[in-house]
Amino acid sequence: MNKNNLDDYIIDFNLAYIQGTDILKQYQFFPIKEYEIYILVAITSNRYKNNIEQIYNKPIKYIDITQKIFDFEITHLYNKYTITQLCDKSIQIQQHNQNDNPFISQFCIKLFEFAIFTKASDIHIETLKDSLIIRFRIDGILIQFFNLPYNIYPILSSILKLLASLDISQKRLPQNGRFSQNIDDNIYDFRISTLPTINGESIVLRVLDNKKAFLKLKDIGFSDDIYNSILKNITATQGMILITGPTGSGKTTTLYSILNQLNNKNLKIISIEDPIEYNIDGIQQVNINNDIGLDYEMVLKNLLRQDPDIMLIGEIRDSKTLQIAIQASLTGHLVIATLHTNNAIKTINRLIDLKAEPFLISSVLKLIVSQRLIRVLCNNCKKPIEIDGLKVYKAVGCKKCNLSGYTGRMIVTESLEIDEDISNIINNNTNIQQILHNQSYKTINDNSYEKVLQGLTSLEEYYRHEI
Repeated sequence: MNKNNLDDYIIDFNLAYIQGTDILKQYQFFPIKEYEIYILVAITSNRYKNNIEQIYNKPIKYIDITQKIFDFEITHLYNKYTITQLCDKSIQIQQHNQNDNPFISQFCIKLFEFAIFTKASDIHIETLKDSLIIRFRIDGILIQFFNLPYNIYPILSSILKLLASLDISQKRLPQNGRFSQNIDDNIYDFRISTLPTINGESIVLRVLDNKKAFLKLKDIGFSDDIYNSILKNITATQGMILITGPTGSGKTTTLYSILNQLNNKNLKIISIEDPIEYNIDGIQQVNINNDIGLDYEMVLKNLLRQDPDIMLIGEIRDSKTLQIAIQASLTGHLVIATLHTNNAIKTINRLIDLKAEPFLISSVLKLIVSQRLIRVLCNNCKKPIEIDGLKVYKAVGCKKCNLSGYTGRMIVTESLEIDEDISNIINNNTNIQQILHNQSYKTINDNSYEKVLQGLTSLEEYYRHEI
């Protein structure tokens, strides 16, 4: 049986809402849209066709869907119904040229609430040729939740830009901003990015939970040895500590946790960020603004005159930034920065690629922590299986985990502390990978595989992140 994906349909959730979830579950069907001469209905099997046809007085056109797709729509029916009803009302108000449109504000609030309820980190609003789709990134995976009429796009784009104090008439150039919303008595910041596309704009909202800015270092999930290594090195008076990993690996959370750990009145701490995600009292935070020439290089050149004890660099992107950071490390400052590399060894290679001399790297580098985030299996539905004599678990999916089989993510790490031996290896440009292998160095893959054996994640998730 050829199974369809409902993502391509603009669904009238009112049809399903009227029937109620009990009937839909009993006969395993989900109405999609009512046309003039027939109703389009999705079914998981042919078993209940006769029962479904007794409900409607119109001919029915069926499409086949999987049980998982059906369960997904049933699980989120109320929220989808509420949000799409507000969408339709917003479009109707706009078509009647009424200036006051309260429904679009309600639409946004409900959309934000729904995203937070599903634990989404980002909301992706994308224009297609004939519709607008909304996807949530949940535990690092993009999931489509809505396919809406295209007419909602200009209304939604305008209200979001107004919230972020952006130019609502500008649709041909990218724009960036942020705004705050009180959702269920909690303040959430939303960072917005707009990008012109062939069909309109792509709008991405990063959901920033202010509670994460004050996450304690010990609560991030580092192993005891890595946690103690970080604690020891961040109390140094000079040198460089690098937090590395791909985009979305939790580097910013780690950085802010380190800042909170260090923050006290006896230290002058300055951070350079692009952009600033969370405001922390007691720390001087500089927001990069390339439009006016306020880039990393300019800020770093002037930073030493501010007499800092600790400098945090949001990201080392080029050789000039790296050179200034190294010089600061050599002149009695502790520099903490991030770098986009996959593991500790590749971090050293990346520093050399950025024209840093090996003897300088070996002199200033204190610690490299490489990290990424992997999804945690849902304890409510994970299923034990045996592979090659090993007991592991696989993802299944239930209502508690949004039918994904996973709930949340956890950190997997490796760390390389630069002692005298490692410093000599870097300085002599020796094959560090082979030497570490001989010393039974525990890699990020090793840490990830341990999580599989502990039943915390699946083999599929391990292979998805394997370096």
